[in-house]
Order: sequence, then structure tokens, then C-alpha cells
Amino acid sequence: MTTSATTIDMESPSRWLALLRIVVGLYFLKALWTKLTVVLAGGFLPLPAVSSRWIETMPKIVAKQAAENPILFYKAFLEGTVLPNAPLFAQLTAWGETLVGLGLTFGLITGLSALGGLLLAVSYGLATQWMSSNQLGFHLVLGTCMVAFFMARAGRAWGMDAWLAWRFGERWFTRRPFA
Repeated sequence: MTTSATTIDMESPSRWLALLRIVVGLYFLKALWTKLTVVLAGGFLPLPAVSSRWIETMPKIVAKQAAENPILFYKAFLEGTVLPNAPLFAQLTAWGETLVGLGLTFGLITGLSALGGLLLAVSYGLATQWMSSNQLGFHLVLGTCMVAFFMARAGRAWGMDAWLAWRFGERWFTRRPFA
């Protein structure tokens, strides 16, 4: 099969992985509309901020997740750490989801974005797994996608990571911190 420069090679696994990466990134980016708002700094400079609605709603959701959670160490974490510091964790989750969504959608620093997404998927999975098998399955699939994105360097197809590797050199960009 021959392909031209304008034809997408649908047999390329990296491009299919990029498509999945973008869709998952867009899922995380929904935090822009559900958890963030725009505030005017100094009365004129628009800046993103976590919405007061999310700061008020998040503790109610976490309390439900902790109520009958059979994973005792995680229940204790939710009740003893997250709930007393709910405004901080509301900020962390909103910004975390947004940054993971931007990173995955644009293929920008995809490895770090995937690790952040894995942390969120595991955290949310531990909080909700007891509520239904759908919750457990969703977060298991989401976590598996994050591992695949990280291991496959999924930002190299249709992503800014490819440009970074070209601009700063392959050797610099692929250097592993623990190798």
C-alpha cells in the first residue's frame, strides 16, 4: 500500500495511539468547563481560576466516596487528609485534570502528563471502586491508557513532543532521569 504525504497511514500504531491520547486528553480537559472559571485580576486581566461551585461541591463528593469505602487506608486518607483540606484538594484536582488534559491533547510533555493522569486515575479509582463495577472498570482502563501513553512516548505522533525532539535534539529529549 502506498501513501502520499496528504494521506493518513491508518496502519501506523503510533497514530492510532495518538488518536486515543487526544480523546483521553479531551476527556480530562472537560475540567476547563466543569471546574474552572475566569476571574478578572485587578478588574481587567482575565485569568483562569477554580470555580467556587467546584470548591463547594468537591467535599460532598469525597464524603460520599469515603462513607462506605472498604479500602481502609484510603478511607482514612479521604476523611483525615482530603476532607479537612478540601479547598486545597479542589484546587489540585481541577488544575491537575486541566494540565493532564492539555498535555495529552497537545502531546506536550506527554510522559509527565501521563504520570499525572495515572495518579488521578488511581486516586479516583480507589475512591470510587466500591460504588460500582463500572467505576472500577473505567479507572482501570484509564490507568492502563496512561501507562501505554507513557511507555510508548505517545506524544511523538501528532504531538508537540515530536517538535521538541526535533528542536532540542533526540538525545536530549529521550534522556531518562533514572537510566
